Amino acid sequence: MKYALIGCGMISPNHIKAALASDLEIVALCDLVEENRQKAFELIPEDKRSGIKLYSDHQEMLKEVKPELVAIALGSGLKRKLSIDCMRAGANVIVEKPIALSLEDADAMINTANELGLKLIINHQLRFGNTVRALKKESENGEFGKILHGTVQVRRNRNKAYFDAGKWRGTWAEDGGTLMNQCIHYTDLLQWVLGSEVSEVFAYTDRMTHPYIEAEDLGLAILKFKNGAYASIEGTVNVFPKNLSDSMAIFGDKGTVSLEGKTLDDVKAWNFESGPKGRDEAIEEYNIKDMGSGHIPLYRYAVDVINGNDDKICTASDARKALELILAIYKSAAEHRVIELPLNNCKTTDFTGRFD
Repeated sequence: MKYALIGCGMISPNHIKAALASDLEIVALCDLVEENRQKAFELIPEDKRSGIKLYSDHQEMLKEVKPELVAIALGSGLKRKLSIDCMRAGANVIVEKPIALSLEDADAMINTANELGLKLIINHQLRFGNTVRALKKESENGEFGKILHGTVQVRRNRNKAYFDAGKWRGTWAEDGGTLMNQCIHYTDLLQWVLGSEVSEVFAYTDRMTHPYIEAEDLGLAILKFKNGAYASIEGTVNVFPKNLSDSMAIFGDKGTVSLEGKTLDDVKAWNFESGPKGRDEAIEEYNIKDMGSGHIPLYRYAVDVINGNDDKICTASDARKALELILAIYKSAAEHRVIELPLNNCKTTDFTGRFD
């Protein structure tokens, strides 16, 4: 399958590694910055470089090499145009999270994919971990009994050098803040594991220690789900002096699971009334196959989906729900009130000037 990458910045090594591991034929790399293109090219083994073309213009690339799959690894404000351009040229698309920064853009992307019969795959990669998939199975099988509430804590350090490395970071037009950037993987998992959509949100957000960014560096939210469960979200990039472990927990009247770590593989509790078993036993019981780490499982999933083996682990509609939840949190914090979902329309730039 012919593959191209648009965006050869900091995340590009993950994409190239995953493309190679998935036996994709890399035919083109595209970036406005020549140095970025060259660095990405040099990541590819010499015996696989033959025929790879480097571009600064994605339209020229699409016209000349006609890729079947394109990954877009650029600022979120560019995703609608780039992804639709790729799909109009006949390519399936992988997009880094979040799917977009407005519901209108997300809908346009999803509708284009549906109209053209192409696949739009969003990188919510935590869904592919063995532990998380076992947790999802436990929830689907009713092992928690009545699910009561969940918690998410994302406590990280992001200093000025981090934001200076990408001028789009922390802007409303290209990124959003800690909730949209660092927390969206985990808020996505809450909805997926609980098996329910959020009905109401109340939240606070603030910019506490990063006066040089536009968006929030702290977010606190309470969610109410349609199935009657609740959840709390804490996200910050103000932790001194370095990151603490990310965590997620699910509590039911017949079960408790508590996970930590960047991929939520560190099990702190895995307890069910149905009997004594742990994560490893659950993985074996549900016949969960190891899909690899990093971006590799996403790429393998994308190839399977394009080839017609769609098992619905992570759909573009799921990614839209994750976006909608973060936007609802922003709206609640800005308007100091409970926000009911679904939203009619919302975008990050609605909150421009929020902390000025």
